Amino acid sequence: MTSKTLTTFERRQVILRILEEQSGIKVTDLAQQLDVSEGTIRNDLAALDEEQQIMRVRGGAVPRSKSAHPNQIIAARARVNFDAKQRIAQWAAGLVENGDSIILDASTTVLHMAEFLQNRRNLTVVTNGLEIARRLAESPSNTVILVGGVLRSDGNAVTGLLGTEALRDLHVRTAFVSCAGFSWEAGFMEFDIPQAQIKHTMIQSAQRIVALVDSSKFEQLGLTPFATLADIHHVVTDQDVESSAITRLQNANINVTVCTDHASTTYAPDQALQKKYKIGFANMSEDMPFPRDVRRGLERAAQNTSQIELFVANNQMSAEIASEVADNLIASGIDLMIEFQIVERVGNILMNKFNQAGIPVIAIDIPMVGATFFGVDNYQTGYVAGIELGKAVEQEWRGEFDRLIILEHPRAGYLPASRIKGQIDGFQEIVGEVNPDKMIYRDSGNTTSVSETQMLQVFQELPDEHRLPVICFNDDAAIGAVDAARKVHRTGDILAIGQGADRRMREELRKGSSRIVGSTSFHPELYGEKLIDLALHILKGEPVPPAVYMEYTFVNAANVDLLYFGEKDER
Repeated sequence: MTSKTLTTFERRQVILRILEEQSGIKVTDLAQQLDVSEGTIRNDLAALDEEQQIMRVRGGAVPRSKSAHPNQIIAARARVNFDAKQRIAQWAAGLVENGDSIILDASTTVLHMAEFLQNRRNLTVVTNGLEIARRLAESPSNTVILVGGVLRSDGNAVTGLLGTEALRDLHVRTAFVSCAGFSWEAGFMEFDIPQAQIKHTMIQSAQRIVALVDSSKFEQLGLTPFATLADIHHVVTDQDVESSAITRLQNANINVTVCTDHASTTYAPDQALQKKYKIGFANMSEDMPFPRDVRRGLERAAQNTSQIELFVANNQMSAEIASEVADNLIASGIDLMIEFQIVERVGNILMNKFNQAGIPVIAIDIPMVGATFFGVDNYQTGYVAGIELGKAVEQEWRGEFDRLIILEHPRAGYLPASRIKGQIDGFQEIVGEVNPDKMIYRDSGNTTSVSETQMLQVFQELPDEHRLPVICFNDDAAIGAVDAARKVHRTGDILAIGQGADRRMREELRKGSSRIVGSTSFHPELYGEKLIDLALHILKGEPVPPAVYMEYTFVNAANVDLLYFGEKDER
């Protein structure tokens, strides 16, 4: 007897048996297994839920039994459209910086954001999601405000009038919300009325509203609306969304970001018909403040011109992914490529791909043969910082030191290596020539965690040496060195300099007591406007120099608030 010949009773018994063996299942999977329509499965699940034999969740069902712990219900809901929700959540998390104030609703899509916010610090998070609150409260620097009210039966959300009253007096920068369904007429909807009420109040308490809506939610009805199109500033969705939906959202004056496997494309309001050039941007990483600032500046600049459609991807500091991203962006028909990747050896491979496709390339910070270079004069930015480190050693240790620690990053190639050379030369300009035997080189890995591990090893190797100036490839290396010193209670043993002066570094310098002397600012937040201007010159066939350099400034505790006026208040 095939599934199609099963009686309704038999089919529902099969569903119950399936749910006895697993914690949850999707409608689409059941329909495929039982060879019936999704509508038939929804009717079956509705009937079984009414009989209290199972519990319906969005997109599927879970067992209604002792084994159906609230955490299992949440996990089952989170698995529905998992890949799309992950991509959407990762992109949305890129909008959040250290010190931000945000509202997060209790949806599973927003729950996915929590894992991508683990490296943020000093967040103020307002949420009615218990699991979201628990995860983000694990960082002691975060302030997590759980909105009070009635605990829902799924154990994941707090709703009710108490929660809405608490929200009314709050003013936060960004609210991230999802929905059960969206329609052009009714707007963004929920099945649960108290949940809709609290979301409605959330969006009234925020300056900017970002809706995370995977494509399955479009043209789906809920019980009650909580927001209209006019309430939303930005919609983040996945690659299965209809192109007509993107256009309609743009016409409603809403930014739309479409997330795919390794890329995202942001469409500005009312510019669908005006765009002329497709520009690809492969970012070095979304896990570090500096490249995030570069990406955000690029998106702002692209939105300010009607000539650009920007395709954004994430190289994830991987040569293999950078190559795959290049293939995908070439296939999408880009007219120009902006490449930000850290592995020098992969540059020739990427350039070969773009050359064969006839696509001009701008390389950020890491040169690629045949590409227009855009970035800073690495030697000079290093030299300025080295001078300041030497002055600090003169002032604090009377020019004496035990070892010079150098946290480099060899795989970035010769040009960024000149940043290290500049720091050493600047340092020696103040303290005199340093014997090579006093220099200890370590690979920073271009990350805070690797740098911290390397410095912990240095401290272990040098237990009796307490004057250790540290030269660093970038800000991540400098912060990793300081984190290591704090961990072993040797903060007084080091003085460090950074490169980049990203947001996290600026927060560190504002502490006043930091052992980081300062950092040369490359102003990544200003890259976008200059990159777009350079790209348009290239696309129009106008001559450009082989290298375009950004201005730089040395930032320390004394001038950080002057150079970044108002940033501290914006947190």
